Amino acid sequence: MASNRMQRREDKRTKLVKKYISKRQELKKQLNDPSLDLEQKYKVLAEFEKLPRDSASVRQTRRCSITGRSHGVYRKFGLGRNELRRTVMRGEAPGTVKSSW
Repeated sequence: MASNRMQRREDKRTKLVKKYISKRQELKKQLNDPSLDLEQKYKVLAEFEKLPRDSASVRQTRRCSITGRSHGVYRKFGLGRNELRRTVMRGEAPGTVKSSW
């Protein structure tokens, strides 16, 4: 089970991403605008750097919804491999079958 500290950190990142998403998109649009000259682009970059680092969606980590584990998480279920195995064995994950060969 992941520490509560790591889960709180991810929650904080999620909130920051939601808060700054429109501002980041607007600044990215300005940076990609070919009509802006170099000086104006540097000003936009300076504004971009003032935003918190954790407001970038790239810094978020996918975590298991039950345990908070960060490695071995399946996107389809939102569960770590250990919890996914437990839920499949109990028959709680629809459309999954334990394979044996």
